[in-house]
Amino acid sequence: MEDTTEIGTDSSVTLVRMDVNTREKLEEDSNSSSETIDGEQNREGWDNKVQYILAQIGFAVGLGNVWRFPYLCQKNGGGAFLIPYFIMLLLEGIPLFYMEIAIGQRLRRGSVGVWNHIHRYLGGVGIASMVVCFLIALYYNMIIAWAFFYFFNSFQSPLPWSSCPTVPNVTINNHSVEVAECADTSATSYFWYRNALDISPSINDPGSPVWRMCLALVVAWLIVFIGMFKGIKSSGKVIYFSATFPYIVLIIFFFRGITLPGAVDGLVYMFTPDMSRLADPNVWRDAATQIFFSLGLGFGGVIAYSSYNDMKNNCKKDALTVASINCGTSIFASVVIFTVLGFKAHHRSQQCIDQENFFHLLEVINNTFYKFNDTAHEELKYVMLNVSLLLQNWQSVNITDCTIKSELKEAVSGPGLAFIAFTEAMIHMPAGPFWSVMFFCMLINLGLGSMFGTLEGIITPLRDIGLRIPKEAIVALLCLISLAIGCTFTLRSGMYILDIFDTYAGTLPLLMIAFFETMAVAWVYGFSKFSDDIKLMLGGDGPGWFWRATWCYISPICMFTLFVSSIISLAVKTPQYEVYVVGGGYKIKVDYPGWAIGFIVCLIFCSIIWIPIIAFLR
Repeated sequence: MEDTTEIGTDSSVTLVRMDVNTREKLEEDSNSSSETIDGEQNREGWDNKVQYILAQIGFAVGLGNVWRFPYLCQKNGGGAFLIPYFIMLLLEGIPLFYMEIAIGQRLRRGSVGVWNHIHRYLGGVGIASMVVCFLIALYYNMIIAWAFFYFFNSFQSPLPWSSCPTVPNVTINNHSVEVAECADTSATSYFWYRNALDISPSINDPGSPVWRMCLALVVAWLIVFIGMFKGIKSSGKVIYFSATFPYIVLIIFFFRGITLPGAVDGLVYMFTPDMSRLADPNVWRDAATQIFFSLGLGFGGVIAYSSYNDMKNNCKKDALTVASINCGTSIFASVVIFTVLGFKAHHRSQQCIDQENFFHLLEVINNTFYKFNDTAHEELKYVMLNVSLLLQNWQSVNITDCTIKSELKEAVSGPGLAFIAFTEAMIHMPAGPFWSVMFFCMLINLGLGSMFGTLEGIITPLRDIGLRIPKEAIVALLCLISLAIGCTFTLRSGMYILDIFDTYAGTLPLLMIAFFETMAVAWVYGFSKFSDDIKLMLGGDGPGWFWRATWCYISPICMFTLFVSSIISLAVKTPQYEVYVVGGGYKIKVDYPGWAIGFIVCLIFCSIIWIPIIAFLR
C-alpha cells in the first residue's frame, strides 16, 4: 500500500493526494535555479501520471467550485456571469494554465526559480505571489471555521436551522409565534446571520468577537498546523475515494434539489443572462479572477507541480483536461445551488402571497366596497366603477411583488450563499443530520487541502530566498500570526471584512501577477524560444496561431485592461457592500466608509508593489 500525503493548492480549490516526498520536493524547488535545465540536476519526479493528474485536478476542483463560484454567479446576475466566465476561460484561463505547466515542465523549477531564471528583475513576481497566498490564507481558514461550526451543529435532530425560534411566552390560538425576523426570511438565513455570525448592522460597528467562531477558528488553525507539521497520510485507495467523494455528495444534493418545487425556476434564472450586467467591469473582473482562483494561476503551485513532470509529458492535453474538469465542476455545483435557491424563492413567493398580499388585498377590498350589498343589483355600476379605479391606481395599494423571479433577485448572496443553500436542502432530505455531516465534512476536507497548498506557497518561497529557519518553526510562527490576525473575522462585523478580502486581496493582484507572467514568458523569455521548448517536449509543429495570439497579445491586454478599468471604477464610484438589517431580515447596499476604502487600496497594492521594488533593488 502506497503512503501518501495530502497537499492543497491555491486559495480556492484543492484536495491533492501525493507521495509523502512531495513536500520535500516543493522545498527544494527553487534551490535548483543554478542547476541546468535538461535533467542534469538530480530532480525527483512523479511516481506516475495518475498521481500528477490528481494533483492538478486538486488545484482545479475544490472549495472554490462549491463555495466561491456559485455566489459570484448569483452576485453578478446568474447567466450574465457565465458569458464573461467562458470568454475569460478561453482567452486567459486555458492559455495561462498551459503556459504555466509548460514553462515549469521545461525549466524544471518552481515559481521563484522560474522567474529568476528568465530574468533577475522578475524575482518580485514570486514574492507577490507569496504575499497573495498569505492574504488569502488569512480569510480562507475562516471559511473552514464556519464549516466546522456547522459540522459540530449537525449532530442534532432536528437540525438547529430547520425551524424558526419562537417568541417566549407568546401564543396565538395555542400556537407559538415565530420570531418576526426569521419568519420574514427563512430559518436557514436567520441561523446563519444571527446564530452563527451574530452579525452587526454595519462595518463601522465591529462589536465583540463571537466566542463560538473564535473557538472554531482555533480548531481550524490547529488542524492546519498539525497537517503542515506532520503531514496527512492515507492509503492509495483513499486517494481515489477522496477525489470522488465531493462528486458523490454533489450528485446526491443535485437529485434532491431538482425534485424540489421551484428548482426549474432557479435554473432558468442561472442560465438566463441579464445583458445589462455585461457593461459592468466588475463582472468581468470577477469572472477572470475566479478562473485564476480555481485553476491556481499566479499562486506558483501549477509551475511547482509541473516541474516534476517527465520532459516529454503532454502538458497541452493536461491543461485542456484539467481546465475542462474545473469548469464542469463549477457549473455543476452552481446548478445544485440554484435548484435550492429556486426552491427557497418558490417557498418565499407562496409565503408572500399567503401571509402578506392576501390579507392586505382583503383589507383594501373591504375598505373600498364596504357599501356593497350583493342583493342590490343597482349597485353593480358602483362596484365596477370602484374596481376600475382600483386597477388604474394599483401601485397605491402597495402590493408586494411576489413572483419567483423577484424573490430570486432578492435571494441571499455573498460568501454565505453555499452555507444557506445547502442547509436549506438538508432539512428537506431524509436523514438530514447524516447528509449535513457528510456535506460539511466534504467542505472541511476541501478547505484544508486548499490551506495546505496555500501555506506551501508561503513557506517554500521563504526558504527559497535564503531564510534558514527550520520549517517547523516557520509553520508554527505563520499559524500563530495568521490566527491572531484572523480573529478579526470573528468579530460581529467580520463577515463584512472577509468580503473585502475576498473581493480585493486576491483578485486585482492576481491580474497583475498573471500579466507579468505572460509578458515574461512571451516577450522576455521569448515566444520563439518557448515555442521551440514546446516542440522539444511535445513534438510536432509547436503552438499554433491561437496560442501565440493569446500569450503575446490577447491575454496580457485583457488582464491589463481589466485591472485599469477596475481601478478607475474604484476611484470614480464609491464601492459598496451589503449590510444585513438586524431585526428586518433583509440586506441593503451601502457605501464603504473612508477607512475601508483606504484599506482596500492597501490590500490591492501590498502584494504587487514587490514586483517593481525587487526590480529596482536588483
